[in-house]
Amino acid sequence: MFGFFKKQSDSILGIDIGTTAMKLAEVKRGKKLPELLNYGILESEDAFLRGHVGFQTSSLKFLEEQAVDFLKLLLLRVKPKTTVALASLPVFSAFTTVLTFPEMSSAEIEKSLSYQARQYIPIPISEAALDWMKVGEYEDEKGFKNIQILLISVPKETIKKYQDIFTGAGLALKALEVETLSLVRALTQGDATPSYILDIGSRVSSILIAQNGQILFSGETDFGGSSLTQGLAASLNISPVRAEELKKERGIINTGPNQELSTIMLPFLSAIINEVRKVEFAYRGRFPTAPKIERLILSGGGSNLLGIQKFFSDEMGIPVVKAAPFLRFEHSSLIEPLIPELNPKFSVALGLPLREFQQ
Repeated sequence: MFGFFKKQSDSILGIDIGTTAMKLAEVKRGKKLPELLNYGILESEDAFLRGHVGFQTSSLKFLEEQAVDFLKLLLLRVKPKTTVALASLPVFSAFTTVLTFPEMSSAEIEKSLSYQARQYIPIPISEAALDWMKVGEYEDEKGFKNIQILLISVPKETIKKYQDIFTGAGLALKALEVETLSLVRALTQGDATPSYILDIGSRVSSILIAQNGQILFSGETDFGGSSLTQGLAASLNISPVRAEELKKERGIINTGPNQELSTIMLPFLSAIINEVRKVEFAYRGRFPTAPKIERLILSGGGSNLLGIQKFFSDEMGIPVVKAAPFLRFEHSSLIEPLIPELNPKFSVALGLPLREFQQ
């Protein structure tokens, strides 16, 4: 996590800025668990249809000025009690890799990384902000103990852009964190089950192997929820808005009138599964004695597709479950009916403040 100040507040905001939506969760310390005070989601389609500032459709990226306007609108609707915020960085804006070192002290790791980072980071080291964390340890075949370090690099220009966005919206940005770290914390903290996490976003799907709140390996694919929507729109010669509606209404229930839709969308989902298998193959090649991965956790808005759990379970041959970050929070009983749909969408936004209340 890239921290900027240590200001304390009774509550704190977790804000996930995605490529087509913003999610906000306001959390404070509860009696037993952190308490969710408020939440909100602003999807770009919704804002566009109501005449607010749109987004850059050609690349599905929020422009800085548009992001400020979207964030102000979300804050106006939610009316949080604090201006202190944590924010997520999208996976495609950061470079991450897992490095292996012989057992050594934190000071020695820091010194070693300062030299080795240049070999792994695709931009000049002077233009990057670096962070790292220990994510695992193991003994090799010779009995020597090794540690696994997750190296994270983000362009300083990107960090400055996020700081400007939050300042422009009237918020105090306390820290930035790559979204995969928030995701893993929200979905596997305290759970020793070796798991895939497949976060199906609009533009990118992140593929993680995680355990006990730590990333063991990671990958990504450019196939996401918008890939299915665009595929439907092109095949059926309809607008992307109508294609999105059909996708949400019918899913991939491969029977009756839905069969044509399933036939169009399944190749995209199969492509995502192939990427999951590639990540596992690379993971096994690097850590051949690692335990078997026992389940797949689906997250992200794309995982609300009807029929997707059964499809992935049949293809992968392991149990598939939906993300359930709300289980880690006290919250009003009034939102219980909404939680099944909200759970996958808010994994990152809820994972951000969870870090503050576990310290």
